[in-house]
Amino acid sequence: MKIKFFTHKLFLFSMMFAYVFSCQYSQNKSQTNSPKKLNTLNKMKKTEAEWKRILTDQEYKILREKGTERAFMGKYDGHFEEGIYECAGCGSQLFHSETKYRSGCGWPAFYDAIPGAVEESDDNTLGMNRIEITCSKCDGHLGHVFNDGPDPTGLRYCINSVSMDFQSSINKK
Repeated sequence: MKIKFFTHKLFLFSMMFAYVFSCQYSQNKSQTNSPKKLNTLNKMKKTEAEWKRILTDQEYKILREKGTERAFMGKYDGHFEEGIYECAGCGSQLFHSETKYRSGCGWPAFYDAIPGAVEESDDNTLGMNRIEITCSKCDGHLGHVFNDGPDPTGLRYCINSVSMDFQSSINKK
């Protein structure tokens, strides 16, 4: 019984490891372009103490400290309701639900962001060359973008669920 339990745990760990690497090591088409310039006109300014007061511990770790939630654990990975995904830090609209798709990477994936909603910057942490995505209003860390997405953009915005809230467009009675 113990061997079967250990084998099952080892299999699950191996699968999560494979998915994480599929998300992390993909190269991004937008790397050929220079990262987008920051728009400082409408930036939300808060101290780290203010952020700690208004965000949950998990939101603070991801949005402000550039953390990552565990694969397949986020509430929006398998979520496909009509509406708008917003930044959990400031409420800015980030993604339309029509651009969300099942990528299999373990995090919510979108093929396009709302114009001007996100900013891109080089991320060379963990020995990898990736493009980090942040909210253009509050600079909250959202995730990364890769060039292995579907048409029409060919991009995969791989986003932490914790960094987003969802506003349904379906009228509830």
